[in-house]
Amino acid sequence: MCDQHNTNKDKQPLGSAIEHGEAHERDHNQWSRRSFLRNVGIAGSMSMILGKTPLTALASSPLSMALTNSNSDRILVLIRLKGGNDGLNMVIPLFDYGTYQAYRPDIAIPQNDIISLNPEFGIPNSMGALENLWQDGAMKVVNSVGYTNQNLSHFRSTDIWTSASDANQLDNSGWLGRVLDQQYPDFLTNPPDTPPAIQIGGSGNNMFTNPEDTNMGVIVSNPEELYEIAQSGELYDPIDVPECYYGEQLTFLRTVSNSTFRYAEVIAEAYAASSNAVNYTTSLGEQLALVARLIKGGLDTRLYVVSLDGFDTHATQDVDHPPLLNNIAEAVQSFYLDLAAGGEAERVLSMTFSEFGRRLEQNASNGTDHGAASPLMMFGEGLNGNGFVGPNPDLHNLDDVGNLQFGVDFRQIYATVLEQWLCIESGMVDTVLGQSFTRMPEIGLSCGPVSSSFVNTPTLQHRALYGAGEVTIEYTLPDSMPVTVQIFDILGRPVETLFQGNQLPGTYRYSFRSREARLSTGIYVYSIQAGRQRYSQKIRLVR
Repeated sequence: MCDQHNTNKDKQPLGSAIEHGEAHERDHNQWSRRSFLRNVGIAGSMSMILGKTPLTALASSPLSMALTNSNSDRILVLIRLKGGNDGLNMVIPLFDYGTYQAYRPDIAIPQNDIISLNPEFGIPNSMGALENLWQDGAMKVVNSVGYTNQNLSHFRSTDIWTSASDANQLDNSGWLGRVLDQQYPDFLTNPPDTPPAIQIGGSGNNMFTNPEDTNMGVIVSNPEELYEIAQSGELYDPIDVPECYYGEQLTFLRTVSNSTFRYAEVIAEAYAASSNAVNYTTSLGEQLALVARLIKGGLDTRLYVVSLDGFDTHATQDVDHPPLLNNIAEAVQSFYLDLAAGGEAERVLSMTFSEFGRRLEQNASNGTDHGAASPLMMFGEGLNGNGFVGPNPDLHNLDDVGNLQFGVDFRQIYATVLEQWLCIESGMVDTVLGQSFTRMPEIGLSCGPVSSSFVNTPTLQHRALYGAGEVTIEYTLPDSMPVTVQIFDILGRPVETLFQGNQLPGTYRYSFRSREARLSTGIYVYSIQAGRQRYSQKIRLVR
């Protein structure tokens, strides 16, 4: 196919389509793998559905690997409110109700339609299903959540939330993707047995993208035929492809397909092994019903993301917003009742997030425009009581365009949940987020023994030493054990085996040379299998 493609290029006259000649080459060089996937429509062609809900599985993240392998069996469910949720009509400031109502004469929630959670705050009657969770001490609200220099673009602000980057930092990688890149670069050759994370709906963000712009999320779609597909689906050969750009992309697509089939059966088994104990009546509820069923069915997945769209309420917010809030409340209530029926509620923490809040003042269309700070809701027995965290929204201290000022950086919540709920080692949390953020013990989470999966002092010390046209892999064995040292390319294809056999305690070095192997320059991965443990790291080969 590559030769035919080049032949066709020679037949084109000057000034023909951009897919030919030098312009064709430039266009290919500018393509990222993300745009390639969007162009070929991989999300539509490899979709599977459980319970009529599209499902996305994260192939493998080292953070998720730690969760899968740790002694903790805690689960985190992220509920994305897509479009920019108006937090002031979700968590109503009773302490300054007069100011709130003055700015929103047509869309403020009437006082007789508010359920008071405490003297300062209430929720609308449409969210009444959450009252039991509040009374049971399984709900908290973090006020005034945002970040410095709030970006009011849906796409950019979503990227900031999923990458955990500063607003002035353009980072296409997600925080989970960066962990994958740093800690487990050979995930294609050593995947876990179950998907460490699952995303239902709302694909297209960069949460699982590594610095090489490879999205580690696997998108699949099609109803309960999942189990049948898992049994009859054919695995594709990612190596026998043409040696050209097309072949590189075909390899990537086949790898994605392989991951799809790899996890189809184990997901289907968990789905079939359980059932829902309550009825879910909303669109978000359908997604959480699937999550509950997989949890109760014994799937070892620790991270879930669900999504509800429609929060971009520029007009008729008084009509459109209450049903969305009711959707959230009914779904979350059913979810925890379902989990409790299966004895699973205490190990599941859920929290909402949205790309931004809305302005304090209503607009001329009975809606609200893009804003900044907004509250974030958290649910679960692990919160150890109800309450409000973070500074109250100040309705008298707005920014230059009328937005509420933030008082809690959203990454403080990320850091707290990672360390104090999922029990990730503190230093690794800071590495994942790019800097250290103040933890928030007032949220009420607490952690048992810290997972050893992310301790930065493994039993085997290893590093790469660079020389002219070669890389030397050095490692020190603490005990006698069988060892295999291999080189893989960035797509996970084996390139060379440097050693295989038994070794005594001591320090060993093996060189990997570009000239002898006739390899192109670029990124490779070395993998050291020592006993039952595998250690790996990216290396760069230059001539």
